[in-house]
Amino acid sequence: MELPVLQVPLEIAFHNIESSEWAEQEIRGRVAELERIYGRLISCRVRIDQRAKDLTGTIPPVVHIELGIPGRSDLVVSHEPEHLLRKYRHPDLHKAINEAFRIAERQLLDLKERRDGRTKASDHDAENQSLGQIAEITPEQDFGFLLTKEGGLLYFHRNSLLSGDFDQLERGQDVYYNEDMGDTGPIASKVRVKNKSSGTT
Repeated sequence: MELPVLQVPLEIAFHNIESSEWAEQEIRGRVAELERIYGRLISCRVRIDQRAKDLTGTIPPVVHIELGIPGRSDLVVSHEPEHLLRKYRHPDLHKAINEAFRIAERQLLDLKERRDGRTKASDHDAENQSLGQIAEITPEQDFGFLLTKEGGLLYFHRNSLLSGDFDQLERGQDVYYNEDMGDTGPIASKVRVKNKSSGTT
């Protein structure tokens, strides 16, 4: 199975700390794991910043991760040294990298679950939708009526159109819809224009 590839090359930067080949290899491996988890990452920027030092060298660097994700703002993980100092007796760069990517993995898993949940819900709706036709359409008043296969008429509002251009709808055009109960009776909801290839737009 071919693994997903970032659309923008991975960026790794070291600030106030000497670059490390093992750290870069560790980061590349962890980024590959993030790609396996989500599969649709656009970009990833990792910055390691040694903001402070003390005489014992026990203050760990900050690991900052920015992930570009389609359809939403960047996911940002900035692991502060205070957390590592509380969690580990001897925090170091390896622990800082591990902890930052652990948080990023958890957040990506949460995003994936929400994304997949929405997709499954959408697929479920499509499988259970009925096929009808536009019977009447009045774009200037933001509503129209669908003709059901049983010969009835269902009211639908502009806001219930999930795909297609409401102002371009025409009488006789095929659409998929769900039938729901409105304040005054049955209405059409989640209306989707049917493609000529028998799919939805």
